[in-house]
Amino acid sequence: MSLALVRIDDRLIHGQVVEGWIPYLKVDQVLVVSDAAAADEIQITLMRLALPDAIDLEVLPVAEAARHPAFNPDYLRHVLVLAPGPQEVLGLLEKGAVFSRVNVGGLHYTAGRVQLGKAIFLSEQDKEALRSISRRGVKLEGRALPGERESDLSPAIGAQAI
Repeated sequence: MSLALVRIDDRLIHGQVVEGWIPYLKVDQVLVVSDAAAADEIQITLMRLALPDAIDLEVLPVAEAARHPAFNPDYLRHVLVLAPGPQEVLGLLEKGAVFSRVNVGGLHYTAGRVQLGKAIFLSEQDKEALRSISRRGVKLEGRALPGERESDLSPAIGAQAI
């Protein structure tokens, strides 16, 4: 059990996650890793409402999330970890969380970001965080939904595939 997937998606909990990833991965818990979301009770309430009742939700700041038992292979829950950006995922690794792959599913357009995939737009800061994640031996896969073909993002961001 334990960790099902670490996913970067700036929308956090939305239709693709609820209708696509949660049933596909058969998760029973979602861990949102975001300092901003953890401090926003309204956002937490809205995320809870978007999830099926049978799925538990925890919303934690990065430092606290890195110590979550989801990163322990003996944890009895099946967990989907969601982060709004690469910086949060890098923060998890820097604070001791261990995982081998990250799904980059949705980073939408804002000024200064360049398109890398169908729904992946990256700033230079995002690219550098992803390169740092890759250098730690973590595979970067790009896809929005489980039925899509995985693509290795490492070459597109100038990281060495590991």
